Amino acid sequence: MQVVRESVTPARRVRHDVRDGLAVMAFSAAVSIGLALTFTLLVGLGK
Repeated sequence: MQVVRESVTPARRVRHDVRDGLAVMAFSAAVSIGLALTFTLLVGLGK
């Protein structure tokens, strides 16, 4: 009987998941601030 081992990618480490989570939070914060500033500018120009 032959044992066949499949190629398995190593499990991601917790720090990789944390880094990805922080990147998503930073991107989300940047987009939110950008939208808030854009709306503030548009409202200010509309006066």
